[in-house]
Amino acid sequence: MSRERRQFLHHLTLGSLALGAAPSLLGASTPNGSSEGGGSVRETAQDYLDAVQPQQPAFDTTWPQKLTGKYKAVFDVPELSEGSGVFRAALWRNHYRDLMQATPADLSPVLVIRHNAMPFIMNHEFWDRYDVAKASKLKHPMTGKSTRRNIVNMTAEEDGLPAGFASYSLDKQIAAGTIVLGCNMAFSAMTAMVRKTDKLAAGAAREKALSMMLPGVMLQPNGIFAVTMAQHAGCAFVAAS
Repeated sequence: MSRERRQFLHHLTLGSLALGAAPSLLGASTPNGSSEGGGSVRETAQDYLDAVQPQQPAFDTTWPQKLTGKYKAVFDVPELSEGSGVFRAALWRNHYRDLMQATPADLSPVLVIRHNAMPFIMNHEFWDRYDVAKASKLKHPMTGKSTRRNIVNMTAEEDGLPAGFASYSLDKQIAAGTIVLGCNMAFSAMTAMVRKTDKLAAGAAREKALSMMLPGVMLQPNGIFAVTMAQHAGCAFVAAS
């Protein structure tokens, strides 16, 4: 193989890795797509690969075995859309319960959170420290006021939500059996936010970001991988956001 051909394949591989991930090889981006600090976070190709590489243990791809319900659906959530993509998964569960008399065992929903929606898999500490709502121009779902908490993981007690609406929160959906998957490539945007604020190297920033991910969320190699795996397991596809 010629040297030119090897170089072409090398650049093509790096370009493919960058698709769907917020920071490019030359600078990080915020979840809404704007450059952070005018591109102040500069990365080499190795920095980027360090940020997106899977951590041990390897990705868990056994979750399709849990999709045993009569009704299966995968909700693809690539955009923030005021949290509507996450809430639609909860509505689906409630409607099938009320209209189809489905039991919890009958329902197998999968939520795939990817691309710009990645902040939804992060805890309140992350949203507060890195002021995610302000950067993403998101507001409290009921009051319309500014917030420093994850808008898809709010509670009735702390956030003043009606009890019914609070039951749509991501942690409650996970507790009810919803499989929630995140895109590892797009997770690099969360790493970039940590790097910019905390001045950490890529590996250390990724570890800190992982420590602030909501319990029960599973990262997958990328979001499209997760969506198609769910479809292969029999899930109906829903473009949720």
